[in-house]
Amino acid sequence: MADRFLTGKTAVVTGSNSGIGLGIAEALAGAGADLVINSFTDDAADHELAERLARDHGVQVRYVQGDMSKAADCRALVEKAGRCDILVNNAGIQHVAPIEDFPAEKWDAIIAINLSSAFHTTAAALPMMRKAGWGRVVNIASAHGLTASPYKSAYVAAKHGIVGLSKVTALETAADPITCNAICPGYVLTPIVEKQIPDQMKTHGMSREDVIRKVMLARQPSGEFATVEQVGGTAVFLCSDAAAQITGTTISVDGGWTAL
Repeated sequence: MADRFLTGKTAVVTGSNSGIGLGIAEALAGAGADLVINSFTDDAADHELAERLARDHGVQVRYVQGDMSKAADCRALVEKAGRCDILVNNAGIQHVAPIEDFPAEKWDAIIAINLSSAFHTTAAALPMMRKAGWGRVVNIASAHGLTASPYKSAYVAAKHGIVGLSKVTALETAADPITCNAICPGYVLTPIVEKQIPDQMKTHGMSREDVIRKVMLARQPSGEFATVEQVGGTAVFLCSDAAAQITGTTISVDGGWTAL
C-alpha cells in the first residue's frame, strides 16, 4: 500500500511467521507499521524473517518467541513489545475428530491457543492503547466462528468464542478511539493448506483440481481460495480512519460460505 498511514504505530501479530499471520504482518508493514512478530519457535529462520520484513518495508521488526498456550507468555509478548497500537490475534491450531473420540488434551490446547490467548494479549494491550489514545484489535476468527462443521468441536467453539470476545472488547472500548473486530476467513491458500492437497488426492482418488473444487472448496461458493494478501488488506482497512466506526462486528472473507 502506497499510503503509509500506519507510520509510527506498532503492531503485535501472534502466530505470524507463516500463513495468514505473516500475510497480515506484511500488509501492516507495507502501511508503515513497526512490527512485533511471534511464534512458539525460536529458530534462526524466525529472526531472519524479522530482518527480511524490516528490509523490505523500511520499518522496525522484532521477533519475540512465545507459547500462546500459556497465559504468562501471551501477556509477556505484549509487555516485551513495549507498545501495542495494533493487536492481531491470529495464533491457532486445529485437530479433527468426533466429539466422543476428541482427545481432552487437544481440546485444551485448541481452546488455550485459539481463544484464551486472545483474552490475555488483549488484557495486556488495552491499557497501552488507552494511554496512547488510539488502538485497533483485530481478531482472526473463521467462517467456523459463524457456522459449524462436524468433527471440529474445539475449533468451532474457540472461533465462536473469538467472535463473542470481539463484541465484548468493542463494547468496553466504545467510548475510546479503540476498535475491535473479527475477520472470518474461509479457506485460505496457505502453506499448511497446500500441504494437505496431496494427501486429499490420495484419500479421495481425485486430481488436484477436483480435490480443491469438490472437497476443500465445496462450501465456498466462489470456488476460489481467499489469499493471505486479501486477509491482510482487510486487517489494514480495519486500522484505517475509514473503519473508525466499525467495531464489534465480523467481516467475512469466505467467498460466500456464510451467505448460504
